[in-house]
Amino acid sequence: MSSDKEIFINSSVGGNRIAIVENHELTELFIDSSEHRRMVGSIYKGRVQNVIPGMQAAFVDIGYELNSFLPFSEIGNTDNLKNLSFDEDDDKKKVNKKPKASYKDLKVNDDILVQVIKEPFSGKGPRVTTDISIPGSLMVLVPNENYIGISRKIKDKYEKRRLRKIAETLKPEGFGLIIRTIAEGLEEEKLKADYSRVWKTWKLVESKSKTKKSPYVVYRDFDTSEQVVRDLFTSDISNLYIDDKTIYKKIRKYLKELNHERIQNLKLIPSNKYIFDTHNIEQQIKKSFKRKVWMKSGAHLFIEHTEAMLIIDVNSGRYIGKKDHESNSLAINLEASKEVARQLKLRDIGGLIVIDFIDLQEEKNRRKVLNDFKKNLKRDRAKVSIANFSEFGLLEMTRQRIRLDLVHTYKEECNICNGSGLILSKESMLIEIEAWIKKFKTKFSDKRLVIYLHPEEAKYIIKEKKQFIKNFLFKNWMLIDIKPNSELALNTFMVYSKKQRKDVTNEV
Repeated sequence: MSSDKEIFINSSVGGNRIAIVENHELTELFIDSSEHRRMVGSIYKGRVQNVIPGMQAAFVDIGYELNSFLPFSEIGNTDNLKNLSFDEDDDKKKVNKKPKASYKDLKVNDDILVQVIKEPFSGKGPRVTTDISIPGSLMVLVPNENYIGISRKIKDKYEKRRLRKIAETLKPEGFGLIIRTIAEGLEEEKLKADYSRVWKTWKLVESKSKTKKSPYVVYRDFDTSEQVVRDLFTSDISNLYIDDKTIYKKIRKYLKELNHERIQNLKLIPSNKYIFDTHNIEQQIKKSFKRKVWMKSGAHLFIEHTEAMLIIDVNSGRYIGKKDHESNSLAINLEASKEVARQLKLRDIGGLIVIDFIDLQEEKNRRKVLNDFKKNLKRDRAKVSIANFSEFGLLEMTRQRIRLDLVHTYKEECNICNGSGLILSKESMLIEIEAWIKKFKTKFSDKRLVIYLHPEEAKYIIKEKKQFIKNFLFKNWMLIDIKPNSELALNTFMVYSKKQRKDVTNEV
């Protein structure tokens, strides 16, 4: 039976968008553009700018506009070992690791090799680690280590044993070698070919790190579309559709070199067809920016971004239940647990998240919602950490942030509302204009002004506030005309002085 999971790559002048669709439902969206070029995975020869023990971190210049952030915890980090098996019995055998450098070895102006593990976000530079890894399609090479790791997702012990024996013939001294899930069942020649590519990349990194002057990018990881193919084009994907011939040829060549068994599932869509019309992908993308998310039952989520955290409120909305309040609330919360997990993954939201589910009286029902939510989150590749319900009925969690979330990738802050989502009311605009005129009067003797506003605000003032304007003019002995100007945005105005015959808006 063929899978209902598909990948669609849309290319445009604004960049590439990669949509992953499961059962006709958009589950993930990646964006690759000149303004949001992927940095995660790239390796830099940087220069230490500051070492701050009080912050438990160092700042490293890697040539980006902001210095990268190197936490001391990322010097000798072993997180990349968590999902690996180190012996045939799948026990957590002690790994023979080399002694690592500590933060005490960091000196200002020293050169250092670092790899980006988190994209820059909200005025913060990229986060980096000193634990370098070179990813291939089937394996990952880890310098300055000494182990062989097999993905825990490979369950068959005989297959693990076979892959380990192959890895033993490949692994050089002083390196760790991780065999990825996608290598399961592949013949030895394919693994050898992938190892050759990975080793060649490492030698290039090593050479550039010795000869180039810092800051310098010694290795740039695949762009997003290629990275998605490398990491996600697995056996559960039925087809990969691309609407750009250049990208199609590039990915086809990559798959051919790898002798990838899924190459026949690569499809080129004719340029006269809009690829994101399939499964209403474009409409689903637009819905993913809305703060209110409706669910099939008539209940809805309200999703609010703040600087410190993301808040999700679960509301009964138009839901009409036929049972008692507790049973109805449980039904809504169980539906919401699935939708919240989907929205976190789709919007790629990271950081602290607080979810306000509908209050439940019975502990067993709260536990049922929590367990269901944890089950839904298992399909998310990002690391998550969930607390129990608080005494106020709130559920707190964190989700790993690697790149910029979907909303901040797609949108920029509104220069009118400054990101609040709110603008001045029409009455508040009148107060702003009156304050401007009073300040203007202290500097100039002009009595005749023309005030231009957005047509909607001009209409309101002329029609609804006619008497107010008359009283104001009489009190200040001025003659003011209100005129619409469709070129002006809401909450902005322009003032023209008939006496000076010029725009005087910026005179105040």
